[in-house]
Amino acid sequence: MFDAAKVKEQCVAWIRKFFEENGPGCNAVIGISGGKDSSIVAALCVEALGKDRVIGVLMPNGVQQDIDMAYLLVNTLGIRSYEINIHDAVQAVLDGLPFDCTDQTRQNLPPRIRMATLYAVSQSHNGRVANTCNLSEDWVGYSTRYGDSVGDFSPCSRLTVAEIRQIGYQLGLPAVLIDKVPIDGLCGKTDEDNLGFTYAELDRYIRTGEIGNKEHQERIDAMHRKNLFKLALMPCFEPEL
Repeated sequence: MFDAAKVKEQCVAWIRKFFEENGPGCNAVIGISGGKDSSIVAALCVEALGKDRVIGVLMPNGVQQDIDMAYLLVNTLGIRSYEINIHDAVQAVLDGLPFDCTDQTRQNLPPRIRMATLYAVSQSHNGRVANTCNLSEDWVGYSTRYGDSVGDFSPCSRLTVAEIRQIGYQLGLPAVLIDKVPIDGLCGKTDEDNLGFTYAELDRYIRTGEIGNKEHQERIDAMHRKNLFKLALMPCFEPEL
């Protein structure tokens, strides 16, 4: 059985230790989307460091229909926040490309611009950037390399979606933030529609190795193998000196 209260306290202590060893007095800088992951990471950082040392960065790409959820989070936690619209930066890169880019390029560019923006905020505010990925998404590569997959510290990358949600309730966050159905923001489909299986199936498979749908198992295994490179360090040539 997953003990959410125990793991939450362990995670809070881990965040405190990270900052003691990697920047005493520094601020946690978090990209706030209004979804469960960024909300829970922000709440963990507030509990670990205090609200005065947590900065939320809202980064809509043009119009974000659910940005009110991001503001609900920062207002609930009482943290300092900035809204920085990345639309012009994304469009400037796309307009500057001397070729027609692929759909994958268009999809991955905004998360990478967001990460550059987070580091701009962080380096101007004595900060450390929080990674907000979870184990379930990392398992099947549902993140952008050098976009939302990076950061300076990662509180939740070893926790499944189901486990993170339980921690969110321990933190006292509004249920609408914890249970909000994740949507990719591009085609209007949910994450689960795009993945082809539910997070409940994936979480159970990760933790127990059990899954009832053979087709879904094969899909998960294939996605996991294909995306392992995202979790590995950059390969480096080692000269024989």
